Amino acid sequence: MKSSRLVSILLLLQTRGRMTAAQLAEELEVSVRTVYRDVEALGAAGVPLYGDAGHAGGYRLLDGYRTRLTGLTAGEAEALFLSGAPGPAAELGLGSVLAAAQLKVRAALPPELRVHADRISGRFHLDAPGWYAEADDAPYLPAVADAVWNSLVLRVRYRRWAEPTDVERRLEPYGLVLKAGRWYVVAGAEGSGPRTFRVDQILELATSDEEFTRPEAFDLAAYWTAYQRDFHDRLYRAEAVVRLAPGVTLPRTVNGRAGEGGWTVVRVPIESVERAHGEFLRLGTDIEVLEPPELRERIARTIAELAERYGNAAEGGGD
Repeated sequence: MKSSRLVSILLLLQTRGRMTAAQLAEELEVSVRTVYRDVEALGAAGVPLYGDAGHAGGYRLLDGYRTRLTGLTAGEAEALFLSGAPGPAAELGLGSVLAAAQLKVRAALPPELRVHADRISGRFHLDAPGWYAEADDAPYLPAVADAVWNSLVLRVRYRRWAEPTDVERRLEPYGLVLKAGRWYVVAGAEGSGPRTFRVDQILELATSDEEFTRPEAFDLAAYWTAYQRDFHDRLYRAEAVVRLAPGVTLPRTVNGRAGEGGWTVVRVPIESVERAHGEFLRLGTDIEVLEPPELRERIARTIAELAERYGNAAEGGGD
């Protein structure tokens, strides 16, 4: 809707300063001509907005102009309070800041939107960590977050999987990511491109006043998406062929085909024979491993050992 787009232009210029018509068009996913018409409409409505020509030109608001209009819809107000994430904010040392910000936003909302915000807060709670994962002890998380925010170099002693396990690293922290209850810092290290480090594996940390320049083209969300994809490809390098009982499914399956009795034959990427052995056993009689032979033989041995063990227990209980 045009009214919503006009509010978006106003808020973009208020928060970002000077923006060209092309930048506004890209942000709003409209044509440059549409932006021209919207800017004229804002000017006609009395908004003190002006444009500069030339290479460094663009639209901007008159210095000191601030609108009190939030432009929030009911859905946007709900999403704002749903995204509070008090747990992670507290871990970063921002719990009280988040609470104060939400209080101020709530007070500024009109009554009808305040009702929506209160409803979403009372009915939904986001808890990222899994049930069976122990909470990571990351005492250096606030210091890492401060270094990320202020572009300060960190010197750390870090524990990794490969030998030597404990190493010294100079990090230029670009951003923090919370994944399944675990914090990761994405940083430039030893002159290389961005790499990923677990914050809970930092054994010692020394802050400094040395600043670094964050790469302008670095996009944390895009990096993390590519990192996860690459991690998945490196993790699941092997493959198994299995038969699944009717109605049973597995993640990551490919090339499924119907078999006898409603069973389905599928190919499944696996991390290793050892890992797949435990995962497939949990399905009991709802799965049959066909390939690779070493995985099929290992599961068969385990089943034979279990049958012998529980068979002896049953015989002992009947005497």
